[in-house]
Amino acid sequence: MQPGFNHEPVLAHQVLEAFASLPAEGVLLDCTLGGGGHSSLLLEAHPGWQLIGLDQDPEARKAAATKLATFGERVQIIATNFASYQATSPVVAVLADLGVSSHQLNQAERGFSFRSDGPLDMRMNPEGLGETAAALIDRLSETELADLLFHYGEEKLARRIARKLVAEGPWDNGERGTAALAYAIAGCYPPKQRHGRIHAATRSFQALRIAVNNELGVLEQLLEQAPHWLQAGGRFAVISFHSLEDRLVKNSFKSNPALRVITRKPLVADEAEEASNSRSRSAKLRVSEKLLGPE
Repeated sequence: MQPGFNHEPVLAHQVLEAFASLPAEGVLLDCTLGGGGHSSLLLEAHPGWQLIGLDQDPEARKAAATKLATFGERVQIIATNFASYQATSPVVAVLADLGVSSHQLNQAERGFSFRSDGPLDMRMNPEGLGETAAALIDRLSETELADLLFHYGEEKLARRIARKLVAEGPWDNGERGTAALAYAIAGCYPPKQRHGRIHAATRSFQALRIAVNNELGVLEQLLEQAPHWLQAGGRFAVISFHSLEDRLVKNSFKSNPALRVITRKPLVADEAEEASNSRSRSAKLRVSEKLLGPE
């Protein structure tokens, strides 16, 4: 695997179970290939399956190519965001793991980390397209920024934080990075709440990342498009990591007449997985199945 690229698949057993009853032959579409962890397990469990793996991160694709090399011509890796993908033929399974890899979060230069100083970027697109987090903060009014932090980060101190960030701007001048932003956000909390198990800046950084990358918008596109990619009886599985994503997945599965909901409640990690992989603690897996009749 690519040096430094760490992708331990969450809810691996649950994903394998969700797809266990599917036909022996078919194509798996992994919309968020990452390091290839889920896909490797599924290809091993289903020797008759082919894989189409999507990822816009070149380092993830390199890591996945190394991990999946033993499967040879069964694997096709495409450099794209799943929102831009169009299937050319029906697939037996669609999987999306919406989590950000530890490798991405820990790269200071990508601007996701509040523990290591880096530029206020947060763009998933490695080509540097779109608006940075710093530019976004400077562009929004105090009210707009507070609404963003509240709705995307569920941050209770959103208005206090927004007021401080606007007052301390501009941020898009290259002089301050993620460490300064995290310090400013943490300063809005009472002293006793600044050093808990969850960093005080976690929710605000999440909100900014979601906004910069339009994560909910592209998820809505996937939820609308993926059922059309499935063959009859195929399954669509999504792993989400916060309530905004999970709510979208739940409501989309329930309201789509072409799908049958398999998981009435989301599947979550057991105690053993939570102890060995902290990322799994917030992971929720929902599964639906393409109906046999017309859409």
